[in-house]
Amino acid sequence: MFKPTPNPPETDPVSPYKFPDSRTLNEAAERALDHYLTPQQRIMGSHTKHDPMYLANPAYDTESLLANASESLGSASEMLNNFAATLEPAHRKTAIGIAQLVMLSELAVNQALDHVEVKS
Repeated sequence: MFKPTPNPPETDPVSPYKFPDSRTLNEAAERALDHYLTPQQRIMGSHTKHDPMYLANPAYDTESLLANASESLGSASEMLNNFAATLEPAHRKTAIGIAQLVMLSELAVNQALDHVEVKS
């Protein structure tokens, strides 16, 4: 018997792939999801390549680095004190304690900055 339309192609009835290229698209999507949702593989991977994002520039001298650290710690201390003023008393003590630790770190950096010998 002659049918006006051909039979549809045979496909897996439980397959999520509607088109022949869907399989490659799905594999690419799985790789992307694995990349972003399972970062442990990248974190635990090899450490042969160093990411310079948070490394200090080796061109800077010690005095400049200590001055920058002192300014950063001073700003952090001020932000913590301002933030502590907005908290209820139970949490305010914790924030003030953290601010005091940051302030002590700033003092230590300032003392180290005082002992730096400037190279000519």
